[in-house]
Amino acid sequence: MEYRSLGRTGVMVSPLCLGAMNFGSPTSEPDSLQMVNRALDAGINFIDTANVYNQGESEKIVGRALQQNGKRDQVVLATKVHGKMGDGPNDQGTSRYHIIKACEDSLRRLQTDHIDLYQLHRPSPTIPQDETLRAFDDLVRSGKVRYIGCSTHPAWMVMEALATSERLGIARYISEQPPYNLVDRRIENELVPLAQKHGLALLPWSPLAGGILAGRYNKGEGFPDDSRAGRAGGQGMFVDRISPAAVEVARKLAERAQERELTSSQLALLWCKDQPGITAPIIGPRTMDHLEDQLKVLELTLSEEDRAFCDTLVHPGNAVADFHNSNPWMKARIG
Repeated sequence: MEYRSLGRTGVMVSPLCLGAMNFGSPTSEPDSLQMVNRALDAGINFIDTANVYNQGESEKIVGRALQQNGKRDQVVLATKVHGKMGDGPNDQGTSRYHIIKACEDSLRRLQTDHIDLYQLHRPSPTIPQDETLRAFDDLVRSGKVRYIGCSTHPAWMVMEALATSERLGIARYISEQPPYNLVDRRIENELVPLAQKHGLALLPWSPLAGGILAGRYNKGEGFPDDSRAGRAGGQGMFVDRISPAAVEVARKLAERAQERELTSSQLALLWCKDQPGITAPIIGPRTMDHLEDQLKVLELTLSEEDRAFCDTLVHPGNAVADFHNSNPWMKARIG
């Protein structure tokens, strides 16, 4: 397997990252534990979670998995901070107050003395970045955090953070975790060139477009009960991402995948993994079958013919579905 440098750090990570968003619900703890072990056995050494995933249960399961298998030191462990973790006014956000407390809570749930990559889950439109970055820097200097990163930030704010860190001589972001898949390629316009220029790792979330590119949705049909859109009751931001144009892209991709003796999800994930500037897409399997399907991509390389074909489906830099619709800073909407 080709391991890749996590930004400019020299830390080597697998080209797929195991995402734990489903751990605890809808995926049971026993199944989640099995999936962690299977992923590590396959060579994945990178796990991503967040404190808000099932209100801390995902972190607890990941922590128990690594305690039971004794492989904590073989894993680059990432989690995130920002979301609401209580009823108090300071139980969320990007302030020093919240970040320091949230880190201690995550360490406890993960049963570890350090977090390898601590990421800001969302940017704040009001709190200055130096407030957040100084708190992160203190965590790095204390040894509780090895590296810091951000998630779902606009390119200009990532650049502002890098400049702030340089000006203050404090820890800098080494990674950004954006939404990125074949039906929403907008990060290619600014974020990807920025990351390549400044040595940032890119860790895309939703590389299968929430199941669209796995063929989960068909024109004129309802949402499967076990799909994310189905579990959301057929409404909300997950459903809003399922555009007719995206479903049509998935249909054409599935035809191409069949010619290549791949599943549509494998071709979609392979495309994302091998795009310029990408370090490791975050897979979020719900079942062991999903994980087995995705693990096969570890040993595959995207051909230039398939890359060109995908460009005909959605032109570089464009989008036919809106995976930035959870971002308060994004004004543009697709469709």
